[in-house]
Amino acid sequence: MRASGRGKPIYQRGDFRLYRRPDRANLEIVWYDAERKRERSTSAGTSDDGAARLEVDRRYNEANGHRYCPTCGRVYEGEAAPLLDIAISDYLLRSEGKAGYKATRSRLGHVIDYLDATAQTVTVPQVTPEWIDRFRTWLAARPVAIGKTGTTRQRSLSHVEGCVLQLAAAINDTPGQVAQFKPVQARTVAASPQFRASVPELAAMFRYCLEPGGTLKEKAQRLKERATLLAYLRAAVATWARPEEIYDLGPGQWLPAAQVLNLNPPGRRQTRKYRGTIPIPPQFAPFLDGLTGPYLSAAPRSSWEKMRVAIGLPSDRGQAGAKLIRRSMATLVRKRIGEANWRQGEMMLGHVKASISDIYAIPDPANLGLALAATGEIICEIAALVPEAYDEALRH
Repeated sequence: MRASGRGKPIYQRGDFRLYRRPDRANLEIVWYDAERKRERSTSAGTSDDGAARLEVDRRYNEANGHRYCPTCGRVYEGEAAPLLDIAISDYLLRSEGKAGYKATRSRLGHVIDYLDATAQTVTVPQVTPEWIDRFRTWLAARPVAIGKTGTTRQRSLSHVEGCVLQLAAAINDTPGQVAQFKPVQARTVAASPQFRASVPELAAMFRYCLEPGGTLKEKAQRLKERATLLAYLRAAVATWARPEEIYDLGPGQWLPAAQVLNLNPPGRRQTRKYRGTIPIPPQFAPFLDGLTGPYLSAAPRSSWEKMRVAIGLPSDRGQAGAKLIRRSMATLVRKRIGEANWRQGEMMLGHVKASISDIYAIPDPANLGLALAATGEIICEIAALVPEAYDEALRH
């Protein structure tokens, strides 16, 4: 039961809701006490949204039978098998702040949605291979919404299996529990994308952003709507970076004196998807100079899908998603620098860690300079077809 006048909470877990109080710094937790038959509230003990959300999660877990030691904060041992949703919640609490947390939360969110949709109360030991098969079937049948376009696409098998893999990790991280099922290896369910964009097709992407049709008013509006996509295209071609690396791009990563870019933001731990330090072609350097905030205001997922349809890229998102530029640049440059020098391409992609200790040596032809030169040539060819592609006057 929600008291009138409080409005929408900034976070909710079960019946526990988090509100900001206009007259106090610390946030407030509100819930309905069934025993006392009234609403109760308490201070979250912090003004920080993240810490307050964790406190809401802790209170929710305690209310649902997952008790903590008041001294050390650890879960009491020797209790009944934990509920799956509580095990997931605890795992997310332990994972917060780690690299990849957003993806972890998104994948496990599908498991929680499945529990809600099927009205199941499941303990961890009850997650059997048969239960996992039912979850796979349910999730595979749920289409994926494409931005705010109102259109959908079929969910890939690799995404479904990624959620199963994440659930196994959460269960195995729960004290005293071991996953009773085996996830399918991603390489056995992922269809390897075959499509690669040519230089003219890359130029068509820039043209879509810079040369929209319509009246003067419509053109101005479309240029504004496609500005973030244009910024993404510039960075993707110049760096070969993964989409998430470009989404994370911000201050402290660009080293102008050495003309290199560290794709791993300050304070972020490296993961198995290694983020390297790479040379930057001169056409893109001005867009990094003086960067004081995030390079992108948002991920251009919706505008990418509209562009894909408009210029006739494959309809399969696995073939023509935002990672297409990374694959295409690697293919184009590999042909230009040859197999003997492809090690440089592997370092650009982050597939191989560079052993260069001096960042000033990175752009040297003996290190990554050949890949850098080929990247610059491709940018020149794109600019010959779309002159404003890397125009500093159109800096996002």
